[in-house]
Amino acid sequence: MEFARPLPGFLTQRYHGWKATTHAENSAWYRRLASEGQRPRAMVISCCDSRVHVTSIFGADQGEFFIHRNIANLVPVYEPDGQHHGTSAAVEYAVMALKVAHLIVLGHSNCGGVQGCLDMCEGRAPELEETASFVGRWMDILRPGYEAVKGHADMPHALEKEAVSVSLRNLMSFPFVREAVESGQLSLHGLWVDIGEGGLHSLDGKTGAFVAI
Repeated sequence: MEFARPLPGFLTQRYHGWKATTHAENSAWYRRLASEGQRPRAMVISCCDSRVHVTSIFGADQGEFFIHRNIANLVPVYEPDGQHHGTSAAVEYAVMALKVAHLIVLGHSNCGGVQGCLDMCEGRAPELEETASFVGRWMDILRPGYEAVKGHADMPHALEKEAVSVSLRNLMSFPFVREAVESGQLSLHGLWVDIGEGGLHSLDGKTGAFVAI
């Protein structure tokens, strides 16, 4: 595999720094994680955006969160068609194998994926309309959300928050998620973080509004 290159020097240096400090100081904890396996209390579905750092926001250590990241923190509807479904597989594993008690969908401000959906729905991104666009076809999940908030005074933020709501609704289309929720074994949560201000907002299931925490 000639195309596989050595790790860049700056990442190698950071690794050695981590190994000599954080890992060395907590070696017993890491050995315990390795031998006993993971028992995360929550799954977090967040965006791939490098500015969204879930563990930093909640001060979480290794082993606390089962994290899945994708473009615009979206969850597709339940579709057992025998094809490849990375997000659905992660949800299945978290709920069925790990038995997490909480499943959090975390959206964020200035989301490029959501902006792409907005541009596509308003005819400004023909490249995303192409069948070969993986991003465009993924953002089709959010098209119903666009129709729900169309005309809002602050469309980008409204659609970012709607992406969270769409994902939560789609999660309930998974039979094993619905069963776990209805039995009280699992709770679903919707959050939106303002990157610039550091504000965190939680979806109120009764009103549909996002309320500052």
